[in-house]
Amino acid sequence: MITVEENKSLKELNTFGMDVSARYFIEYDDPDDLEEVMAMVRRQQWFCIGSGSNLLFKEDYPGYLLHSKISTITPVDKGDCVMVTLGSGLEMDKVIEWAVANNLWGIEKLSAIPGQVGAAAVQNIGAYGVEIKDVIYKVQAYDTVKKQFVTFHGEDCRYGYRTSLFKEPYNGSYIVTAVTIRLSKTPQPRLEYGQLRALAESGRVLTLQEIRNEVIRIRSEKLPDPKKVGSAGSFFKNPVVLLEKFEEIREKVSAEICNIEVPHYRVDEEHVKIPAAWLIEQCGFKGRVMGNAQVWLLQPLIIVNATGKATPQEIINLQREITAEVLRRFGIKLEREVEYV
Repeated sequence: MITVEENKSLKELNTFGMDVSARYFIEYDDPDDLEEVMAMVRRQQWFCIGSGSNLLFKEDYPGYLLHSKISTITPVDKGDCVMVTLGSGLEMDKVIEWAVANNLWGIEKLSAIPGQVGAAAVQNIGAYGVEIKDVIYKVQAYDTVKKQFVTFHGEDCRYGYRTSLFKEPYNGSYIVTAVTIRLSKTPQPRLEYGQLRALAESGRVLTLQEIRNEVIRIRSEKLPDPKKVGSAGSFFKNPVVLLEKFEEIREKVSAEICNIEVPHYRVDEEHVKIPAAWLIEQCGFKGRVMGNAQVWLLQPLIIVNATGKATPQEIINLQREITAEVLRRFGIKLEREVEYV
C-alpha cells in the first residue's frame, strides 16, 4: 500500500526535532510498491528516510521523501544459527528485543540505537565493539536506475566504519528493502569493550537479557533521550590517524598538560583511533552553548537541540566551531557522522 502526503511536517520524523517539512512524503509497505513509487517520483528530487535518527534537515525538503514501512520478519532455523530476514521499515531496537526474547545472540550490544533496519544496514551502525555488518548475510535492494531488485551479500557491501556501498555518492540509486542477518543460538557474550568489562569481571554467567539491560542502562546514563532532547546521536566519527600523528599529539598533550594520557585504540600496526569526544572536550566544548544548540554535557560527541527551538543553522554553526578548533589544536579534521539533507 502506498500513501502520499503533501507539505508533511517532519518535526516528529527527525530526532533533532527540526521544524521542517517535505513537499511530498511517500510511505510504502511492500517492496513491489517501489516500481509505482519511482514512477510517481520520475526525475524529481527524492531521498529515503528511516527514523531520521542520523540526519539534520537544513531546510524544508523540496522533493519527495520516501519512507519504508516494510515490517516483515522471517526466521529460518539453520541448526546452530537462525537466518532472519527483516523488512527495512522495522525499528532496529524492536528486532533486538525480539532476538533477545528468542535467545538469539549477535546484536544485543546494539540495543537502544535508534533507527530502522534499512538505515542500520546503510550506515553500518555499531557500539561496544560490534557492528551490524558482523551479522549481515545479505541485503536486498531496489535499483532505481535499472528498475530491478538486486541482492548484495555481506562481503559485497564494502562495509567500513559507519559507511557502506549504499552511502557512496554514485550508489545512491539503491533503496534497501530487506536485510538478512545471521544470529547464533550459542552464547557469545564478548564483554571486553568499554564499560561492559565490569560485567565480564563479575564472573557470572549472564543472560542475553541482562546484557541488553546493561547496554540500555549505560546508554541512558550518558546519552540524551531523543524523545526528550533532540539530537542525532554521535555527531562525529572517531578519527583514525597514522601512528606518527598519534605520537605527535601525545607529545603535544604531554607538554601542555602533565600526566594526561591520550586515549586511543590500535586499529592496526600503522593506525590509531582517537575518541572524538576526548578531542572535543580538550578543546573546551563540553557543555558549550551556542544559541539553542549545545554540546551534550555528559558526552561531547553529541550536539543537542537544547531548547527544542534550535534552527538547523545553529546546529551547523556549533559543528563548524568544533571542527575548526579541533583542526587548529590537534591537526585532525573531524568527519561528520550525521548526514545533512
